[in-house]
Amino acid sequence: MSQGYTTGGPEPASAYGNGTYHDPVSEYGVPQQRTMDTEPEPPAPAPAPETKKAPGRDRYLDLLRSIALVRVVVYHIFGWAWLTVLFPSMGVMFALAGSLMARSLSRPALGVIRGRVRRLLPPMWAFGVVVLTLLFVGGWNPTRNTDDGPLWALLKLFNYLVPIGAPPYPWSIGSKSGWLEQTWAVQAAGPLWYLRAYLWFVIASPLLLWALRRFPWPTLLAPLALTAVVGTGLVKIPGETGNAVTDFAVYGGCWILGFAHHEGLLKEIPRYIAVSCAALVMAFGLWWASGHLGPDGWDLNDIPLAQATWSFGFVVILLQYSPSWQELPGRLAKWDKLVTLSNNRAVTIYLWHNMLIMATVPLIDLAYSLPFMEDPSASSALDTTYSLWMFCLVWPLIGLAILTFGWVEDLAAKRRPRLWPNGVRRGGGGGSRRRS
Repeated sequence: MSQGYTTGGPEPASAYGNGTYHDPVSEYGVPQQRTMDTEPEPPAPAPAPETKKAPGRDRYLDLLRSIALVRVVVYHIFGWAWLTVLFPSMGVMFALAGSLMARSLSRPALGVIRGRVRRLLPPMWAFGVVVLTLLFVGGWNPTRNTDDGPLWALLKLFNYLVPIGAPPYPWSIGSKSGWLEQTWAVQAAGPLWYLRAYLWFVIASPLLLWALRRFPWPTLLAPLALTAVVGTGLVKIPGETGNAVTDFAVYGGCWILGFAHHEGLLKEIPRYIAVSCAALVMAFGLWWASGHLGPDGWDLNDIPLAQATWSFGFVVILLQYSPSWQELPGRLAKWDKLVTLSNNRAVTIYLWHNMLIMATVPLIDLAYSLPFMEDPSASSALDTTYSLWMFCLVWPLIGLAILTFGWVEDLAAKRRPRLWPNGVRRGGGGGSRRRS
């Protein structure tokens, strides 16, 4: 993943003054008289030149990404709609990616885009190889049960390699007695929409950053306006093209907020004004959601305009209070290794988590064959706590996926492959750490 974040620190005090020089001898501008018996003080030694601190990772942003990943996993296990209101993970993740993209665009744009695409594709190829192998072994034929012609149906498989569109998959495959439930392919392909949106944001970033620097407020608010058009049914774009445009609009504001954070635009706005306006935008989002509840109630994923406005305001507040930590402070420091690991393997965790959630089902079902499970109360207790067991089992499986596939992220970033990059330097160093 990314090499790190840097954000502008607080400006020196002189930036807030009027630039007037004050005589250091007299605080009030009145020169002091020097008497005959007063020896002049020797000049103070020149201060040692400051060593410029090398830019490192912004641990506050790293922490936000880790929280977002955990929230995504929890949501996909328990399905709690209120989690989309409590912490809009996808908006936060797009904002963080946008901030990093803006930082990278200090270099030539074509090379930056090529580097971002290179980091994204190899982990997806590893994922696609496993998923397609399981599908073909399970007897899936992409040219059947589809409205597309055979050639076009085969060409759509390209989306498992480069996510420019929606990859094909069967809605049901296998049998009820199989190791994976019949909808596993739908669940496995679910996260790929994020990679598609991310790819299009990366490609559009040079133009978006140019627009933000010249027309900041229209550029920042344009995605919300676009969402009001395509996300409310006012203008309907059919098929996956419509889904892609809607995703781009819903989360485009968060991506550009990441730009604004890096450019220092958000810091130019007084905090009380930014937070007050963000709260109004969020309130509008909740008001809109209240009148357009979907099949899962307050799940903002089903209400594009509410998702866009709530995520936008939420991200504004998070970035306004961004403390730019170089190290996790206080009690948060004990999570340092996990935060580092999750950021170094964010693509792997996101790609594989849904499929691994499905993999917990046959493992838990093995418990029903234990002798004591013949007791109806024991079986009922397992039924009641089934999702909790899924939550407990998925993390070891995610750890196994990190060990098995995570090193591909290092190859994609042209780094030495590492099995468990949690920031601890191996082979000596007395437990010292390095950020990566």
